[in-house]
Amino acid sequence: MKTGAIYVLAALAEIGGCFAVWAVLRLGRSALWLVPGVVLLVAFAWLLTRVETAAAGRAFAAYGGVYIAASLAWMWVVEGLRPDRWDAIGATLCLAGAAVILAAPRAG
Repeated sequence: MKTGAIYVLAALAEIGGCFAVWAVLRLGRSALWLVPGVVLLVAFAWLLTRVETAAAGRAFAAYGGVYIAASLAWMWVVEGLRPDRWDAIGATLCLAGAAVILAAPRAG
């Protein structure tokens, strides 16, 4: 699976899992929301192990940029709050940083 697709799926899993906890603790939803939340968080962690890199820290660091952009998309699509231009600028910077981390030429 391509790294970009893995990161998008990981972001959906992480945000969905975290939102399940948010829904229970902040929105008063049933504790049963935690069951799919835990499953999604496990899927998120597993997905990050599929990234082709020798260093976990590099996979996690690059994923951070994707997570930020995906979180803003979640805010827009699920929560109905449109990101402003500062959100867009910040997400663009983060994605650029992730691209540098992933695409940089590495020795050996």
